Amino acid sequence: MNRYKMVLFDMDGTLLKNRTIFVFAERKGFMDRLINIINSNIVSYKKSIEIAKLLKGASEKELLEIFRSIPLNKDVEKVVDTLKKKRIITAIVTNSYQFVADDLRKRLGINHAFANNLIIENGIVNGELEINNKQLVKEHKDCNIHSICKVCILDDLCSKFEIDKTEVIAVGDGEIDICMLKKAGLGIAFNASDKVQKHADINTYNMEVILKYI
Repeated sequence: MNRYKMVLFDMDGTLLKNRTIFVFAERKGFMDRLINIINSNIVSYKKSIEIAKLLKGASEKELLEIFRSIPLNKDVEKVVDTLKKKRIITAIVTNSYQFVADDLRKRLGINHAFANNLIIENGIVNGELEINNKQLVKEHKDCNIHSICKVCILDDLCSKFEIDKTEVIAVGDGEIDICMLKKAGLGIAFNASDKVQKHADINTYNMEVILKYI
C-alpha cells in the first residue's frame, strides 16, 4: 500500500519552468504594468484581480497557444506517469487561471485542477476574474489573503476522498505554497527561495525526489 495517497502540485515554477502571467506579459507587451501591480502595496488577491484586467481583449485561443509553449520542468511527465500507475490522486493547485490549468491537467493526465476563473466571453477575455478563494479571512494565517487558498483545497480534497493530511504530498516553490507545504504530510519545496524552504520537509531541485517517497 502506498504511504501517500495524493500529491498536490503548484503549477508555475513547479510543473512549468516559467510563470504563465509573465510569459503572457512578455508576449502581449504589458510587463511594466504587471511589475507595477506586483510591487504595489495592495493585498494579494486584489493584485490578481488587477492583473486579470491586463488581459482584457486577448483571445482564449492565442493565450492557450502561448501557454502551451511554456516548457515543463525536467522529469515532470515521468513523475506524473508513475503516480498514475500507482493510482495516487494528483491535482494542480495554482493562483493562475482555470482554463490553462485544465489544459495542462489534460495534457499530463492529472486528476484535478484548481485555479481562478478568468472570465471569457465568445472566446475573448473580458478582464474580470472570479477568484477561487471564497473566504478571504485569516483562518489560515497568510493564506486566505490570496486569490486561492491552497490549504483549503488540500482540506477539501482530503475530506472528499477520506484521506488524512499525513497521506498527502504537496509540492511548490512560492510563498503562496507555504501553508500547503506545512499542512501536508510531506511538504516539498521545489526550486524555492530560502523563505519557502524553511517551511518544507524537503528542499530539492530534482522533481524525481517525489518518487522516493511513494
